[in-house]
Amino acid sequence: MKSSRQTTLRSQVTVTGIGVHSGSPVSVTIGPAEINSGFVFTRADREVAAIAASVIATNFATVLGDHQGPLVSTAEHVLAALRGMGVDNATIEVDGPEVPIMDGSAAPFVDAIDRAGIVQQNAARRFIEVLKPVQVEMGESFGELRPHAGGFRAELEIDFANSSIGRQAYAFDLDAGSFRRDICRARTFGCVGDVNKLWSAGYALGASLENSVVFDDTRVLNTEGLRYADECVRHKVLDVVGDLALAGLPLIGLYRSVRGGHKLNHAVLTALMADRHAWRIVEAIEPVLERPVVARRAVRGHADVAGGMVAVAYGPDVS
Repeated sequence: MKSSRQTTLRSQVTVTGIGVHSGSPVSVTIGPAEINSGFVFTRADREVAAIAASVIATNFATVLGDHQGPLVSTAEHVLAALRGMGVDNATIEVDGPEVPIMDGSAAPFVDAIDRAGIVQQNAARRFIEVLKPVQVEMGESFGELRPHAGGFRAELEIDFANSSIGRQAYAFDLDAGSFRRDICRARTFGCVGDVNKLWSAGYALGASLENSVVFDDTRVLNTEGLRYADECVRHKVLDVVGDLALAGLPLIGLYRSVRGGHKLNHAVLTALMADRHAWRIVEAIEPVLERPVVARRAVRGHADVAGGMVAVAYGPDVS
């Protein structure tokens, strides 16, 4: 759906699976939300907005919570599906401490969004436009957000000592079609030695070859093989789309990372939001074909307003 208006789901849709860490059954119901709601997770009588300030852990997945403690873990795949498919506002209700891992990718959530349907709302789509570079270094890892007038672009490089994975690089311009085709099916992955360590520590109890790509020193252990030759770096792109959805609005900018992960993604996003001169909020407007509005500059924006225009709605120097 290409639109300069905000979008939400037409109806509720539920998917059920197991939690990757607990191994217990869990369901998630994604549904419509009001204009300017963004993404909101609910569990029992609690709710937490899917924004950077709600992140309380990033060790094995993105964990959201508040002063009462964690509310939901492994939020990144469903967030990636929503952002990747161009949804602006949605409620995400879980009946357990984790979003189900499903097959380890975002594809089951994309299928759920297709079943629910996407509808336009009567409000202009809003974006966070990156105005100047923001960089973070963490040991051998590096990440940055920088201005990029062509919507949201990710350029990632991974480099694993395991020769079965090795060094992979991928560049991706986000739109719903390319997310569906090139990214959403990429599964989470790990090395068999790491999986054994996690099991021993009481983590990843629900991990299996049905929801993860597992490598030993020489090969992939999944009998069906890889979905893409470079599936690992594509999954890292998927995680970036989900982790950066915690900006609260779609980003107009370029994200680059080397040896990145959830912790680095969150650190870069936090650094951006902390610098009020590094970003501003802009609104998409319907293009006026018969008489261009000179005062508003054309920007391709997020994929779903390709060819549209944006106007500044809020800047760091505007109260």
